[in-house]
Amino acid sequence: MSAATAPACAPHRVILFAGHIVDAPGRAQPRFPPERVPEAARRIAAALAELDAGAADLGLTQGAAGGDILFAEAALARAMPVQFLQPFGEAEFIERSVRPVCDGEQWVARYRSVAARLTRPPRAMPPPTAGAAPGGAIDDNPFERCNRWLLDTALACGGDRVWLLCLWDGQGGDGAGGTAHMVAEVRRHHGHVIHIDARRLWQGEGP
Repeated sequence: MSAATAPACAPHRVILFAGHIVDAPGRAQPRFPPERVPEAARRIAAALAELDAGAADLGLTQGAAGGDILFAEAALARAMPVQFLQPFGEAEFIERSVRPVCDGEQWVARYRSVAARLTRPPRAMPPPTAGAAPGGAIDDNPFERCNRWLLDTALACGGDRVWLLCLWDGQGGDGAGGTAHMVAEVRRHHGHVIHIDARRLWQGEGP
């Protein structure tokens, strides 16, 4: 993804969120079961409270059903501005990343409630260009490209001002644009990482 420019609001901190989407119906191996949504929401809200996040900060995420929406709801409850950066136009994003999960229509309603309170409308990622991926190929994973766009946008404000809050199972090997890559890049740029361990959360354990 091409270099991003810093958000015009020059936030005190940029809090970048990455997290699992709620499981789709019939998922063989649960990753974010819907019954754990209230606990995930509590942990995300607690992390923002610990940071004393507020109006001087900026939240960045895609807006998918699950962690992204929980983060946006918690951020807006603290009067923190949120920007959605998405891999597609909003209508396609809702169909691919919000509606297909368990209780999908409820998540669509939650998404629309959040989107109506955003200062700026969701932004769709620019189309890929040759040379964007290693070796000059066009990277065909729009979700990973969008994560890199989010990361570049956050880091453009200064690495030490970036906090990555992730609801993540800790699994690596997901390539550039995956959560492991985002964690490594934020740390490399002297940013800060708050990891809510999804494996422990789903098992009902402590942080």
